[in-house]
Amino acid sequence: MRPYEAYVYAYPHKTAYRPLEPRPRLEEVWAGESTDALFLYLHVPFCEMRCGFCNLFTRTGAPEELVGSYLDALQRQAEAVWRALPPGARFATTAIGGGTPTYLEAPELARLLDLAEQSMGADFSATPLGVETSPATATPDRLAVLAERGTTRVSIGVQSFIDTEARAALRPQRRAEVEAALAAIRAAGFPTLNIDLIYGIDGQTPQTWSHSLDAALAWRPEEIYLYPLYVRPLTGLGLLGRDWDDQRLGLYRQGRDHLLGAGYEQVSMRMFRRPGTESTTEYRCQSDGMVGLGCGARSYTSGLHYSFEYAVGVRHVRAIIDDFVRLPSSAFDVANVGFALDGAERRRRHLIQSLLQAEGLDRAAYKSRFGADVLGDFSLDAFAERDWVTADSTRVRLTPEGLARSDAIGPALFSGRVRALMDSYDLR
Repeated sequence: MRPYEAYVYAYPHKTAYRPLEPRPRLEEVWAGESTDALFLYLHVPFCEMRCGFCNLFTRTGAPEELVGSYLDALQRQAEAVWRALPPGARFATTAIGGGTPTYLEAPELARLLDLAEQSMGADFSATPLGVETSPATATPDRLAVLAERGTTRVSIGVQSFIDTEARAALRPQRRAEVEAALAAIRAAGFPTLNIDLIYGIDGQTPQTWSHSLDAALAWRPEEIYLYPLYVRPLTGLGLLGRDWDDQRLGLYRQGRDHLLGAGYEQVSMRMFRRPGTESTTEYRCQSDGMVGLGCGARSYTSGLHYSFEYAVGVRHVRAIIDDFVRLPSSAFDVANVGFALDGAERRRRHLIQSLLQAEGLDRAAYKSRFGADVLGDFSLDAFAERDWVTADSTRVRLTPEGLARSDAIGPALFSGRVRALMDSYDLR
């Protein structure tokens, strides 16, 4: 098994979604769901540039009128979704991602936050709010809006503190710009700063990797995410036809040991956290529902995951955004594209989303929810034989080497149905 098959940040993957026929009404989708601790996710599909490794649903260079039209459409969607949710629905945490949310100008960011509070009932004074940013857009005026509205976590994609490595990843940024952005974030006083770094960039060495790790640690971030470089179809790096597979595992181990030695604790293969700084945007993905707003956002109920169409190619992304901003209010009353989870898929999702965390899967919690022991439902012997998985009477968890292989173990646990749908998906 190759160590880097796919990053499993959600199960099933969006390429397993298909058009829903008939399209169910949202009030029916959410009827009977637990809605007292929902996760609200707002998607902003705009960036100032598209990095070579990026396969997110985003476009560059959006004109001002398109941003305004997108916010208008989000308003219509928010009102329709709020009407569909059961009375008493409450959001326990909110995240804004993209794209780059801080691509929006300060007044546009304020409008987005107003929309979440006034149309969706979010309360940023009492619940966590996380926002993603970039070195070029983490400007003092934008950060001031976020700070004034109660943002608790800011995540910045630095990727590398070395200019030549950033350029190799097709991310044209300079170290001075990165440092200025980090200084502005710290000056704004957000409780949690997360820095994203990438290993496996062309030309990166153990020495330059250590340099970036130390440069990040100098800011004492509450969280650091270490991402392996993935070269995906239709991305800038993917079109170059190179293979970055060989060096990543060694650099991962180096980065892990470096952060553990600096006093950080490992939460998952990617996430490292300073002890005593619990995540301010915790999402219990095994049990909490998610409401997503925006053309690239997903929504999760216990029985249905749904969204809009997905694309990576520039032309198709732009077409989907253009269609989204023209949708009438009535178009947001239904789920369009999705995946229905039966009982077996719900168990599998719980397994995958729990096992890929360092704390592992709580066997008693699984049995309480599903009425069976997880090791009776799933055979993990193949992983145990490689010393990637260990189990005792209370938990099933990955070993340190198993965590290193998370991007192989996760995809290996996908159901045959999900794999078949993903394999037959026509990536655009």
